[in-house]
Amino acid sequence: MKSLVDWNKEIVFASSDSDVSHQISRLVKQGRLRKIALRLYTTNMVDSPESIVKRNILSILNWRFPTTVISHRSACEMRITSAGTFYLTGNYNRKVTDLPGVTIYMLKGPVADSKDMAYGKMYIASEYRWMLENMQTSRKQGDESKTLPIGVIERKLESVLVAGGEEQLNQYRDALRATAERLGMEAEFAKINVLISALLNTHSAQVLSEPSAKAAAAGYPYDEKRLELFEKLYDELQRQHLLSRPVAVQTEIDYQNIAFFESYFSNYIEGTEFAVDEARQIVDTGVAMPTRTEDSHDILGTFHVVSNRMEMSICPTSSQELFEILCRRHAILLEGRPAMNPGHFKEKNNRAGNTEFVEVSRVRGTLDAGFGYYAALTSPIARAIYMMFLISEVHPFQDGNGRMARIMMNAELFRAGEAKIIVPTVYREDYLLVLRKLSREGIAAPYIKVMNHLHHFTSTLYGKDFQELLHYLTECNAFETPDRGKLMFGER
Repeated sequence: MKSLVDWNKEIVFASSDSDVSHQISRLVKQGRLRKIALRLYTTNMVDSPESIVKRNILSILNWRFPTTVISHRSACEMRITSAGTFYLTGNYNRKVTDLPGVTIYMLKGPVADSKDMAYGKMYIASEYRWMLENMQTSRKQGDESKTLPIGVIERKLESVLVAGGEEQLNQYRDALRATAERLGMEAEFAKINVLISALLNTHSAQVLSEPSAKAAAAGYPYDEKRLELFEKLYDELQRQHLLSRPVAVQTEIDYQNIAFFESYFSNYIEGTEFAVDEARQIVDTGVAMPTRTEDSHDILGTFHVVSNRMEMSICPTSSQELFEILCRRHAILLEGRPAMNPGHFKEKNNRAGNTEFVEVSRVRGTLDAGFGYYAALTSPIARAIYMMFLISEVHPFQDGNGRMARIMMNAELFRAGEAKIIVPTVYREDYLLVLRKLSREGIAAPYIKVMNHLHHFTSTLYGKDFQELLHYLTECNAFETPDRGKLMFGER
């Protein structure tokens, strides 16, 4: 007999067709189909009914509740909550409990609107509709609630403001108002309008619950995910004991020699590669190589900042000072690249590989929020390590962010009388690897370990003159590529 069951599908629905119905009954008796709910069968004879229902819930709802609207939090999340609930809007109130692992709440409310999206035989509430629905009062809490936490709504409104400014948020409010008028949801609109007004500073921001929304209302929106990373790094730095490595008394010449290699290696990391004697000539003469003008100015710009002991003794005491110091140093750093807008925060988003750095409108807010953790640290090495990651992760400029991050780090160390941290070519991959691990996975310990190791290495640098320092660095394999050597150094 020809099979009337589609064996490629996990779910089989009962049918009013008698032939199909009889075949399903026979297959159940033969153990080839399994009944898992009223008029609902499965070809999967292994997995639990709960798992099968959950991964096929939208198909089941389409079959069982046509013309209804996926609404409230379910329209936003499009999945069953961890409490096993899912919300629909239809012509009546009903609690459906006969599906394994899932409770369906049918709520009486407006039928599908012209703005709602067709989804098979059902509809999905439009964004404006579910935003309003989530302003309703719910008797249940947490994942059993039909509404999302208010913070989710605030963050959504905040994202509209950050992406398009006040004009965009006002347009969004107009669309919410029009939806409320069509669906009779004026009370819900009144509630969400208070949140919008707070974000636009026409109502007290005290009504907002989310710190990021409050920051946006104050004009300093920040990147929440980055702030979570900063908190993890801060916590790990607080847990670890980092050794102080004070630098020996340096003459001005000693300092300048260290500053040269600090500049040399910092540029090499970013792909600005010169032989040591070429870079030395550029620094000594202040004259760019004719065939590599911009690269030469990168060497000069970095050296001009890190060789200035007065400049490198300045550390921020507030986020506003941080902005000013960053922009001043960046203007010197990239003076030779006017197209990179030196001295000004970026005006378009930037990325490296798969990493999207902090969005333009959130740069100041993220630096401001991240500054709080920096200010709470007391150890100079901890503050330096934290500052390096803060600037690297925000990436506030169009170019030169890695060099700026290392400059800000070493200013912390120099001011405290500590040895600086230099990242030699041979250790480049180790350094970048732990930065990515912290950035992408939130794992801070390897990053701190590498930076501590480099602090130890830099504290051993010595030489009565430039040539002796160069010789020592060569013995340490500092100039080797990672595949050709390891960083080798001993105690001073």
